[in-house]
Amino acid sequence: MDFTPGEAELEVSRLAAQVLGAAGRDAPAAAPPDAEPRLQQAPPDLDSATWKELGQAGLLALAVPASLGGDGLGVGEVAAVLTQIGRYATRVPALATLALGVLPVTRCASPDVQRQLLAGVATGETILTAAIREQSEPMPKTPATVAELSAGTGIVTGVKLGVPYAAAARWILVPAQVAGGGTAVVVVEPDAKGVSCQRTHTSSGLPEYTLRLEQAEVAHVLDGDSPASGTGERGAGPREARADDAVAELSRLAVAGACCVSDGALTAALDLTTSYIRTREQFGRPLATFQAVAQQIADVYVTARILHLATLSACWRLDTGLDASNDVDVAGYWLAEHAPIALRTCHHLHGGIGMDVTYPLPRYSALITDLVSQVGGASYRLDLLGAREGC
Repeated sequence: MDFTPGEAELEVSRLAAQVLGAAGRDAPAAAPPDAEPRLQQAPPDLDSATWKELGQAGLLALAVPASLGGDGLGVGEVAAVLTQIGRYATRVPALATLALGVLPVTRCASPDVQRQLLAGVATGETILTAAIREQSEPMPKTPATVAELSAGTGIVTGVKLGVPYAAAARWILVPAQVAGGGTAVVVVEPDAKGVSCQRTHTSSGLPEYTLRLEQAEVAHVLDGDSPASGTGERGAGPREARADDAVAELSRLAVAGACCVSDGALTAALDLTTSYIRTREQFGRPLATFQAVAQQIADVYVTARILHLATLSACWRLDTGLDASNDVDVAGYWLAEHAPIALRTCHHLHGGIGMDVTYPLPRYSALITDLVSQVGGASYRLDLLGAREGC
């Protein structure tokens, strides 16, 4: 398999890095070893200026169909943006809007539904998100949430956990079982009757909500009637998704997106730590020259590379329409099991400064912690892999 990024992905990655690094938002570099701690206010939920600039640069329109004014690209290009979002730990709803919103809509929705849900996404005016996790299971194949549908409308009842940017979203995608049989992804508005959002704690401080639906009105249904199959647009891949597949497809895209952000965050933490141990001296020698330190940073490098390759493989299979379930679960497991260990090693190698909240490293750790919750944890991912392989 050739893991070399395509020209479009490379250009998207460069542009995203340029936008995110502009106007004083450069990726954080290692502070001098003796730097004084700086007081820091709680960061905002949304960096509105950066979000607007991402829209102006065309990075939010990558997967929007060309018929709606977008570029008609796919998972690979969105993955490049999300990786840079993780690398810069930028507080924008890119994961929610792109991976949980735009991609599933373009792959599973009819042209009319796409037109309504994606309006304003390219400019950053519209935020999308999805309510996937439930109290009984992080990403159930058959959700406990129940929708009663008729002719594309109806009501939905249930409780969803950890919904990112739910209060700020224009539309929320909700996987549900359909009364009478089957599953579907329905769409609700956060301010609709019967919908309530209660903010919950996160390690990073990024907004997540418990979403309660009490016979909430269904605005749209992702029915699988996507036009992308056979049109040459890569937004949906060559395999047209059916309505019954929409729940599974949304879950796969959610995990792949979380892994992309984690890939960027872990790579940034590795770079930060490498720079620190190269310049920080102890007993008259740089920390990097000690064998124990070199072995530990090598372990972090191995973890980062495997997470990167597993994520790349999952995104490639999603982009080409191949069955990506195993690859997505492998990437999700590597994120949940090994990325937190690698971040703890980075903190250890930094010593006391690694625990200073004004230093960049805690931002990456907090982000990774939240993403582990979003994919369901290591045991859950491993159980999915084992069940698929008959273990």
